[in-house]
Amino acid sequence: MNQLRREPLLGRWVAVLEKSLLPEEYILPSESPTGSTCMLCSGEEDAEEIQALYDESGNWIAKVLRNSESVFTPEGDLGRRGVGMYDIMNSFGQTEVVIESPNHDLAPEDLGREQMRNIINIFHQRMIELEKDDRIRYVMIHKNCGIPSGDLCGHPHSLITAIPVIPKRIKEELDGAKHYYEYKERCIFCDILREEERLGERVILNTEHFFVFCPFAARFPFEFWILPRKHNCSFRDINEEEKRDLADVMTVMFRKLRKLLNNPPYNYILHTAPSRIPRRAQWHTLGEDFHWHIEVMPRIRRLTGFELGSGMYILSTSPEDATKYLKEVSDGD
Repeated sequence: MNQLRREPLLGRWVAVLEKSLLPEEYILPSESPTGSTCMLCSGEEDAEEIQALYDESGNWIAKVLRNSESVFTPEGDLGRRGVGMYDIMNSFGQTEVVIESPNHDLAPEDLGREQMRNIINIFHQRMIELEKDDRIRYVMIHKNCGIPSGDLCGHPHSLITAIPVIPKRIKEELDGAKHYYEYKERCIFCDILREEERLGERVILNTEHFFVFCPFAARFPFEFWILPRKHNCSFRDINEEEKRDLADVMTVMFRKLRKLLNNPPYNYILHTAPSRIPRRAQWHTLGEDFHWHIEVMPRIRRLTGFELGSGMYILSTSPEDATKYLKEVSDGD
């Protein structure tokens, strides 16, 4: 059975496959996704269907499938145990694939704002459903698009992964936000929003409900964040008006990104509060100190050994210049 192992120095969890891949089975980053073998194209997918949306003609426009190849499995118990000084548990969890378009070559931003809103609705509905399991600590919504993002098929899709631990990257954000709140009794994300709005030099887009900007100390060239203007720690609390606005924002921003950087590979991750069902007493100030948001990271340069070893990223385009380019480029064809 696959395992989750906790690295004892930094507290980072890793997933370990029961059956190791052979050296020749690894897909090299130089290989591009191809539509000729895409398993997500209409009529070719072979997986359990969880949810589907249809148009007025009865044709499907978006689907959610259970990923049977995932390292996580929804069966069995957690099986927490110690092996000497090390912590280990079963790889309980679930990965779902959201097929965002029936057409291999058309992303949701190409199909209009209503399709993007459909995808946001799916994210919202699946997060609420997955968090009903009190073994689940975190539901991560994320997208891999193009090489070297981790995309293996090239078909527009995103992933929803529900796991029994809080990922280290998320925990660092939670801890940082909590410490800031303990010191200032204010949400750090709300303070960042106000400061960026005051300065104006890294603001890309500003709507009634969302604020889009390049972070002051971004990790990747042209990285941008989408931050709700209203303070809320969890994406699951988004309302219908905010969904419509978010669909508009995502449609505009991904069109801009594609046009500016010639359809670049990218990842995005929706950072939200962990499930509070298992440990309600643990989250005393979570509702006040954390603020859900989306981080979009173009993958247009490879990380160096220095960056991997130090955790200190090197920006080849400043956030201020990236903002200028993203603001100026049209989101039209």
